Amino acid sequence: MRKGYLLKDDDPQDVANSTKSLPISQLKAWTKGRAWAFTDFELKDTVGKGTFSRVRVVKMKSSQERTPMVLKILRKADVIRLKQVEHVKAEKQIMSMVEHPFIVNLLGAFQDERRLFMLLEYVNGGELFSYLRREGRLPNDHVRFYSGEILLAFGYLHSLHVVYRDLKPENALLDFEGHIKLTDFGFAKVVEERTWTLCGTPEYLAPEMIQSKGHGKGVDWWALGVLLYEMLAGYPPFYDENPYGIYQKVLKGHVDFPRHFDVKAKDLIQRLLQQDRTKRLGCLKAGVEDVKKHKWYKGMDWDLLLTRSATPPFRPPVQSEDDTSMFDRYPESTEASAPAVSTKEQESFQEFDTTILGT
Repeated sequence: MRKGYLLKDDDPQDVANSTKSLPISQLKAWTKGRAWAFTDFELKDTVGKGTFSRVRVVKMKSSQERTPMVLKILRKADVIRLKQVEHVKAEKQIMSMVEHPFIVNLLGAFQDERRLFMLLEYVNGGELFSYLRREGRLPNDHVRFYSGEILLAFGYLHSLHVVYRDLKPENALLDFEGHIKLTDFGFAKVVEERTWTLCGTPEYLAPEMIQSKGHGKGVDWWALGVLLYEMLAGYPPFYDENPYGIYQKVLKGHVDFPRHFDVKAKDLIQRLLQQDRTKRLGCLKAGVEDVKKHKWYKGMDWDLLLTRSATPPFRPPVQSEDDTSMFDRYPESTEASAPAVSTKEQESFQEFDTTILGT
């Protein structure tokens, strides 16, 4: 729609629990204020690839600390050619200011003459998309858990006036315990009132974004409604082979619900997929609290969820801290070459001159 192995007689949960990887709080303290260079890292498997970027698992070469991390590598020439400079700078800025249990942690950023680098925690349980693809569709309790963690992340981001703008199963990772971690903040933006850029995945775009009426936090709540539907049905509520066909269906606003849908889940989705953003759940005066109080979430212990004390419905069968079996395979690259950019163009990336954290 859009774009492992088990050790004999070993319990994958026991193996994962025996990881020698540093807890994220200690890893952030260890990386704080460090000056990085690409040559500091030993490159492992690729776990993600975009139009102008590649995401690779890495470890420090000359250090006793061998906790796996990921390095997002972006080619400057392609960032400039595709007019993504402002998006990349916003991604770096926003990730440096956020810290939340259900958001991937940024550990540092740096550059060389041809590339930009963002060092992130490695979340090894794979994409929610892959889990959904294997299962077809998910039970109500699974969807309630995952969407609950996502809406807590949204509540936090919106309190900072950050609009995520790219929710989809591919951008929700599962850690080794099975908790959600939102990743890829390339379309995120600090928005006090409204912005007008059309960006995101067609199936998840809110009507006000398609119509260029200006949009804000409401597009995230619309996208949550789409994700709820897709997790419960196994396919998105608005789909067509052609993006323009998708846009037409979104603007018509008609949603067909399968018979197996829970009545309360259907009501929640309808309120999130409200065409009028002034009436959309999450956009009213109480914001995220209105979503949390919806009857479909009745009985949810939000404090327990926020502290990651609730038991996830699925635990990825990872074998070790640097296991990459839960991700798709990509052709490997040496990352040795990238087109050159001019001295003037280099000035666009001054924010990457130093490590973000600890400065």
